[in-house]
Amino acid sequence: MTAPTVSGDAEIVRRSVTEPECFAALFDRHYPAIHGYAARRLGPAIADDVAAETFLIAFDRRDRYDASRADVRPWLYGIASNLIARHHRAEARQYRALARAGTRDVEAGHADRVAGRLDAQAARGPLAKALRRLPRGDRDVLLLVAWADLGVQEAAEALGIPAGTARSRLHRARKKIRAALGGKFDLREDTIR
Repeated sequence: MTAPTVSGDAEIVRRSVTEPECFAALFDRHYPAIHGYAARRLGPAIADDVAAETFLIAFDRRDRYDASRADVRPWLYGIASNLIARHHRAEARQYRALARAGTRDVEAGHADRVAGRLDAQAARGPLAKALRRLPRGDRDVLLLVAWADLGVQEAAEALGIPAGTARSRLHRARKKIRAALGGKFDLREDTIR
């Protein structure tokens, strides 16, 4: 039996309580992004487990979802962030490995892509080191905004913290990252990519 076609995330969650097969639409819609976020934080080996467990937990808790929130992304990223926190040692290893890698892993390809990759490679080691040194709460907000493409309000919802706290953490994290990178890179206030 295929899942009924419904468009809104909240509606899918609501219907999935009585029609569990509906939840597959949320999985199909959001799994790639959740997996990608987990892979960037922990590496691809652990990301498979974190992403799968995120949806298992969401499915188990779907009857408690606040249906007034139309977008389930903050809820899913919150679950994923909590699971990632359990794997903090793996995340720290990932950042140490990136910091050690430095500029050795430049890929060949189109000239413009190579130039862009060289710039990114030059910043990768110091950035990974700076990310590793950030307090977990600051890092979580920064990466939800930067890598998961959530707004500050959505990141706050995902982490279960007030929006003002999320803004403060994001500002503090950006300031520390800028300082760690020697001010060489322009990290605008609205994004860090």
